[in-house]
Amino acid sequence: MNAPILTERELIAALANERERGRRIAFANGVFDILHVGHVRYLQDAARVADVLVVAVNGDASVRAIKGEGRPVTPEHERAEIVSAIRGVSYVTIFAESSPARLLQTLKPDFQCKGTDYTAESVPEAEVVKAYGGQVVIVGDPKDHSTSEMLGRLRRE
Repeated sequence: MNAPILTERELIAALANERERGRRIAFANGVFDILHVGHVRYLQDAARVADVLVVAVNGDASVRAIKGEGRPVTPEHERAEIVSAIRGVSYVTIFAESSPARLLQTLKPDFQCKGTDYTAESVPEAEVVKAYGGQVVIVGDPKDHSTSEMLGRLRRE
């Protein structure tokens, strides 16, 4: 069964319930445009960090701002649905900003999980997470996979 895709308000309520039950919350985010094995490994590793894994998917407008015209290839609701089907994902939400900083400040997960292309010190939102008492955790396999590289290879072929 897929994880529920919730609005921010619904997610806040769901996480309050999880916390009442004593569960720890991990948070991961990304574009997840063309899903590849690196995404799956990142999310499944993030799921091992805590009892509950929230995945925040960048909305279409923020993807265009980050990646440029022509992206995303896959619409936000379809990307969210695909992510919701990955084992270990508890909840999915779509966020409009380019950075998850505001959402992190609102949700206050115990852990922010980022991929191995970061260090705990280089994560842009690390100060936000530390300020409310959370912890940044690096998860996943080495960054050997890239949607942008895959799309470039497909365009050349």
